[in-house]
Amino acid sequence: MLVVVPDALGSAQLDEARRIVDAAPWVDGRVTAGHQSAQAKYNVQIPEDHPAAIQLGESILNALASNPLFVSAALPLKIFPPLFNRYSGGQYFGTHVDNAIRKAKGNPERVRADISVTLFLSEPTDYDGGELTIEGSQGARTVKLPAGQLVLYPSSSLHHVSPVTRGTRTCAFFWIQSLVRESARREILFDLDTSIQRLSADHPGHPSCVALVGVYHNLLRQWAET
Repeated sequence: MLVVVPDALGSAQLDEARRIVDAAPWVDGRVTAGHQSAQAKYNVQIPEDHPAAIQLGESILNALASNPLFVSAALPLKIFPPLFNRYSGGQYFGTHVDNAIRKAKGNPERVRADISVTLFLSEPTDYDGGELTIEGSQGARTVKLPAGQLVLYPSSSLHHVSPVTRGTRTCAFFWIQSLVRESARREILFDLDTSIQRLSADHPGHPSCVALVGVYHNLLRQWAET
């Protein structure tokens, strides 16, 4: 399941994010790559333990905690703190699969990567190339979103970032361990939740909404890992 969240960051939050990343130091992006990914990864990142990355990451997660679409699609249990990368001058990230287990620096807790997230901080007109292509059972999908929007997709997916041939592409990226491990079950719950919200908007107080909410929570009760 691939889900785009169009209002992940507001304009003021986006301006602040850009100010922070522009003032931060950048290092070789391969510092956080596994053995396989490091052979295909050519970009730069803010060091994950740098105060700028920590501050901005916390701000992003605070904003997303109150975003209904994000919460409905991800059903987050644990979130690996956001990291920040940049591509320019032909840099790219070849086809790879994200590591299954992530551990943040200085934190013994491990996060199983069920869902990968890319939050765009640059406008599409600021750079050429840099498309995120995600391969799935129904073919490949290419994503290049306006600044402030994000995409969620299964961490098990093969994906790559095309070379940036003009300008600079800046993004935040992170991983989520969901309450519901299986992607197909998360998709069922997301579709059901979306349908309930539409029914509630079209027919406020309809008794079927209460019954369907009960179905949703009973499925979540069966499938959730806490």
